[in-house]
Amino acid sequence: MPLADLGDVQLNYQLDGDPTGRPLVFANSLGTDLHLWGAVLDRLPGGLRIIRYDLRGHGQSSAPSAPYTMGALIRDAERLLDLLEVRDCIFVGLSIGGMIAQGLAVKRLDLMRGLVLSNTAAKIGTAANWRQRIEAIRRDGLESVADSIMERWFAPTFRKSPQMLQWRDGLLRQSIEGYIGCCTAIAGTDFYTPTSGLRLPTLGIAGSDDGATPADLVRETVDLIPGSKFEVIRRAGHLPCVEQPDAFADQLITFLKEVGHID
Repeated sequence: MPLADLGDVQLNYQLDGDPTGRPLVFANSLGTDLHLWGAVLDRLPGGLRIIRYDLRGHGQSSAPSAPYTMGALIRDAERLLDLLEVRDCIFVGLSIGGMIAQGLAVKRLDLMRGLVLSNTAAKIGTAANWRQRIEAIRRDGLESVADSIMERWFAPTFRKSPQMLQWRDGLLRQSIEGYIGCCTAIAGTDFYTPTSGLRLPTLGIAGSDDGATPADLVRETVDLIPGSKFEVIRRAGHLPCVEQPDAFADQLITFLKEVGHID
């Protein structure tokens, strides 16, 4: 996979689909990488230029020293899209990826044709809760929080499946510095006011069993944007694109058609 050298960080990214198609950009969640979207990509139609990347400190991207700011994460996405000469994309962000999507839309609306805000919010958790998690990870590693994270990520049935162990292992492979860096970025972010000023087509997606960003929290954020749509995927937690890829892809495809991004 190619690396985009942005100076202070090197971002791993993957291009799929039609190089001349309409751009569709995916940003992953805390503790995952660009493979988060694999099952959804398999279900998308042709005619799309698909761009995935690993957030700084995740996957094969470099992991600068923590802490990170949300502004830095937004700037990473901005510089990558400028490098790839992307305009008028649909930007799909999950969890922290959805926070990046909100901030990027506020900063660079010229890059955006629409937003898909999945399992995210304008503000996630409290600074105190993030500080506790950071302290636990610094002291005892990611293993110490892995089981509680799986409970928030996945619905009960999925947690009993062998697939869940793959995502747990993936979490443990992430850079501790990168994970903590992104935790500090989330802890310092409150986008209620800037997101309420957005005016572009937006789809919100929540999971009925999400223990990290409950459906009501996602809806509250999506409702800040006039004309937005909101959907709940049943029997899914924080990563519905993993647990229910058919339902996630169906919602995404419907939105892409409604905004004229695909025929």
